Amino acid sequence: MLSLIRNLFCKILTNYLSLIQKIFIILQHFSMEVVAQLVRASDCGSEGRGFETHHPPQNFKAVFYRKQLFLLLFFLFNFTCFSQEKSTLSGTISLQNSGESAVGAKIFIPSINKGTVTNSYGFYSLSVLKGEYEVLFYSSESDTVKKIIDLNINQNYSVELPPKSLNLKEVVVKAKKGENIESTKIGQIELNIEQIKMLPAFMGEVDIIKTIQLLPGVSSASEGGQGFYVRGGGPDQNLVLLDEALVYNASHLFGFFSVFNSDAVKTVNLIKGGIPANFGGRMSSVLEVGMVEGNNKEFKYKGGLGAISSRLAVEGPIVKDKGSFMISARRTYIDLIMKAAIPKNSSFYGSGYYFHDYNLKLNYRLSKRDKLFFSAYYGKDQFSFGNSKNDLMIKMPWGNAILATRWNHIFSPKLFCNITASMTDYMFKFISEQDIFQFELKSGIRDYGGKIDFTYFWNTRNKIKWGADYVFHTFIPSSVSAKQNETVFDTGTAQSLKSHESALYLLDEVDVNDAIKLNIGLRYNFYHFTGPFTRYYPSLINGLDSTKTFKKNEIIQFYQGLEPRISGRFSLGKNSSIKAGYTYNYQYIHLASLSAVSMPTDIWYPSTELVKPQKGWQASIGYFHNFLDDVFETSIELYYKKMFNLLEFKQGALPQDNVKDNTDNLLVSGEGYSAGIELFIKKNIGDFTGWIGYTLSKTERYFPLIQEDPFPAKYDRRHDLSIVSSYKINTRLVFSLTFVYASGNTLTLPTAWYVHEQDLVFHYGSRNSTRMAPYHRLDLSLTWYGKEFKNKINKTNGETEKIKKKVKSNWNFSIYNVYNRANPYFIYIDNDGELLKGDFKITAKQVSLFPILPSITWNFEF
Repeated sequence: MLSLIRNLFCKILTNYLSLIQKIFIILQHFSMEVVAQLVRASDCGSEGRGFETHHPPQNFKAVFYRKQLFLLLFFLFNFTCFSQEKSTLSGTISLQNSGESAVGAKIFIPSINKGTVTNSYGFYSLSVLKGEYEVLFYSSESDTVKKIIDLNINQNYSVELPPKSLNLKEVVVKAKKGENIESTKIGQIELNIEQIKMLPAFMGEVDIIKTIQLLPGVSSASEGGQGFYVRGGGPDQNLVLLDEALVYNASHLFGFFSVFNSDAVKTVNLIKGGIPANFGGRMSSVLEVGMVEGNNKEFKYKGGLGAISSRLAVEGPIVKDKGSFMISARRTYIDLIMKAAIPKNSSFYGSGYYFHDYNLKLNYRLSKRDKLFFSAYYGKDQFSFGNSKNDLMIKMPWGNAILATRWNHIFSPKLFCNITASMTDYMFKFISEQDIFQFELKSGIRDYGGKIDFTYFWNTRNKIKWGADYVFHTFIPSSVSAKQNETVFDTGTAQSLKSHESALYLLDEVDVNDAIKLNIGLRYNFYHFTGPFTRYYPSLINGLDSTKTFKKNEIIQFYQGLEPRISGRFSLGKNSSIKAGYTYNYQYIHLASLSAVSMPTDIWYPSTELVKPQKGWQASIGYFHNFLDDVFETSIELYYKKMFNLLEFKQGALPQDNVKDNTDNLLVSGEGYSAGIELFIKKNIGDFTGWIGYTLSKTERYFPLIQEDPFPAKYDRRHDLSIVSSYKINTRLVFSLTFVYASGNTLTLPTAWYVHEQDLVFHYGSRNSTRMAPYHRLDLSLTWYGKEFKNKINKTNGETEKIKKKVKSNWNFSIYNVYNRANPYFIYIDNDGELLKGDFKITAKQVSLFPILPSITWNFEF
């Protein structure tokens, strides 16, 4: 039955593709005439301000949108050449020693200077004029494979790339050579996981999120701050994907660690500008993290023992050369250390913290055209605080659960398809017990989603992508319950909010000529906020609220919008280029922060009839230049971002205010902007490698119901500098350092105080008008690798031979905060003395978290 459905689907799609190709040819001939007519028709007028309608449209600015669509079609198809006969070389590329897909591997034909790269599943397609060619296949993890291939007919050629030779140097650079200059990617950085592992690690734990915070334009809220901030956007404006499944909370331990176990991670890609049309739902950035597929040749084990945590990963074949698995686990043992350190007679006995997480990935090749993937993640944090003197116990669990299933299918040498189904669940709880009273607060979000993506490799100048995605959201913004002994307090029914989000997209990566390359796309989104739902209408007269109930699946509010995306590169020669990009984004979910509460009770909330969707645009332009045959990569980028319908809680709002009310009655909306310049220099080749990144930026918010004047965002950092370097002392020793400097975060402090009826009353200044002391820190590490070979005497000839060891290991010694800088975590107001004695005074006191912290980790692999 499955085979029948698949064959039927393939047949329908093939016919559909044939029809589309004929339409494209017709459109090519008529595109110039259509564009001319549209330009003449532009006098009809259109309000180009915004792309949003709030209800099913009657007159949908038809002239304006038709003009935009046909202009796009002109770019998509007018540069396509059909006049000469071509053949297509396609297939998949994998690594010989593990069988894993070679992501980003290059296929290059030197004689015609044409090539392509594999997608995230190892598939490639390259169409060239008929003939016989020498073709090179290589990646950052392999030697180069050279083959003479007859392309007078279409050829399917799959390659297993051999591991890099022992004397091969800088193969990573070779595979990426020139990409900084040639691609249309602006504001996009790919990180090598092996390089990340060599950097100084906080408490011995390698962290992907902390590494991307070392890049220009990316910052953390504070030491221990949850989430990361990209070009002035909030933490909710980052689309974080793990194997194409959404991650809502990417942090453990309030932001000190990320949820990504480095042993389970294969690829890391950050997009902070020029976001292509196949991504949506967020306004600031995309962080793609891909998990290790697993070795389908043999079993492998790797892990590490650290000061506060340990980890283990196992991978191996399900069926050799056809399927594999990878499973990893990680756990901290801070709770065990605290249990041993805190005496039983202490009032804090029973307090502790730990987290654990697990990754699983399965993949199986059904045929040469079909491959299945299954990915899973589960992680949980558990914080507890006990004070026996006050009979107080606080528990705070939170965590993520993620499932994703993907099916790849190759319809033809030029057409690749990926279908994804996913589930994401994030939950947070706060439980407080004192004497006979118990209070519980919980919030969360659960998503069920699916998407389908097609890639059509038209020719060497055009790669077209189109697809659709859908997500069903269920929000529990804040649920409060309380009881005393057997008495349960009436806190109302917990609100569960439902919404549906979907989108269609089309994009084309087109080489107009040798100098100009474009990535042009459109994305159109739809959003429905539906019942069941009870709307509370607060009364300002008698204090009694009125309500309105909506039935299940009843549409309460509908939004839709068009998101144009374009980025391009103009080559200035072999070593330099100019790139620019423009994106317009919608975001239908919000993260509202309770600034009055010092715990991670930030609440995810959907767009409703009261809460409008976030929307914004970003424009960026940059100059990219490589020096000394790509030894150094440099860039300077300027950006401006404008954001609308941002959310904040009203002044003094608390979670319990949600009782018998809607969360959006406590919210206010505003807007903001961010502008900045980013400088980046990176050295790729030699024993000494690393990068320097600097950002000069300004980020402001304007909420007229909070403050009449604009104010700095709490994560506005005027200056942000990062220095990252590694030095290979010899084949067994690598020394690394990171240094960071950033302007202090903003906060609101009292400017005056007075006593009223024996109560101390503060008068606060403008919002975020005070800036903390600058943040700076130096970290060092030394990685000592074990010997890779051992000597063994050959019994036949008596000569000593070098035999490669089965077990590889290394020791990592790290020092965090080398010069013991007391960086500010937060500042609070305290008072000393007595008013009547005349020695009363108010002081602002700083709390710092981490002094100098040495750590040691033993890593192994066999």
